[in-house]
Amino acid sequence: MSQSPAAFERLQDGKLREPMLNRTWTLLGSCCISEHRILRIREDRYRFEPTGAEAVFVVCDSSDWTIAIPVTEDGRVVFVRQYRHGVRQSVLEVPGGVAEPGETPEATAARELREETGFTAKRLEYLGKLLPNPALNNAHLHVVLAEGCSRTEEPRPDPFEQIEVELYRQEDLPEMIRSGQLCHAQVIGALALWNQRLGGMP
Repeated sequence: MSQSPAAFERLQDGKLREPMLNRTWTLLGSCCISEHRILRIREDRYRFEPTGAEAVFVVCDSSDWTIAIPVTEDGRVVFVRQYRHGVRQSVLEVPGGVAEPGETPEATAARELREETGFTAKRLEYLGKLLPNPALNNAHLHVVLAEGCSRTEEPRPDPFEQIEVELYRQEDLPEMIRSGQLCHAQVIGALALWNQRLGGMP
């Protein structure tokens, strides 16, 4: 089974080597068991080489998606609150969504920001990508910083979206995370990338 460059580790001499853990699993087969609008569920059968035991693992196969960290000229962060069916309650998060065909993460971030909040950014900066849940999902989450945001139009949510826009000061975010007011793991991971960009992390 071929591996992408990201699956290799770089040694001190600059050479790439496949991590040993990658060689302990042999993919024996894969099949789709359920297909939906934005994802499909598949079963992968593996052999665990140290023991020879075989098992089936469920994987959620989906497209990458992008979230924006929108910051206004006065330093406030634009959040959205919407109902999430997985937890059956409204959740505080930032704008984002799945890319359309041929769309860059920056373009996705700008589009989702306009559609969900009516805000437009003056500057967009790609911060990096995260693995939201590599145990079950194969997608990457792309994070884009959207600076100089201001309200330029009315939001245009999807037919099944009801979104409340909320603005918070940057300095309030750490306490919001500690208190659990902000508990969306992908958003907190995105904020960590932003914090690193600002020099707050080594």
